[in-house]
Amino acid sequence: MMHALPIEIGSIVISKAGRDRGRLFLVVAEVDDDFVMVANGALRKMDRQKKKRRKHLKPTGTVVPAIRQRLADGLPIEDHELRTWLSEEEEKLVQV
Repeated sequence: MMHALPIEIGSIVISKAGRDRGRLFLVVAEVDDDFVMVANGALRKMDRQKKKRRKHLKPTGTVVPAIRQRLADGLPIEDHELRTWLSEEEEKLVQV
């Protein structure tokens, strides 16, 4: 059996279920084995993160090290930065 890519802090994921299906999000926190907190800087800002089940998220295989580091250091991440990272990732996905 193939192991799925890990969904960890800093991972860019695609929602597979819910009203936000098909949208890109960034994992900003791990809640437990089943849940993570995601944000995208637009619909879901950093101050109103969405709790999502891991099984409803599809990892893109991209992890943003800068985000991981800043979250680990407890530094804030601005919504506009999130949107920038996600739009860059979206462009890569469209080109594939």
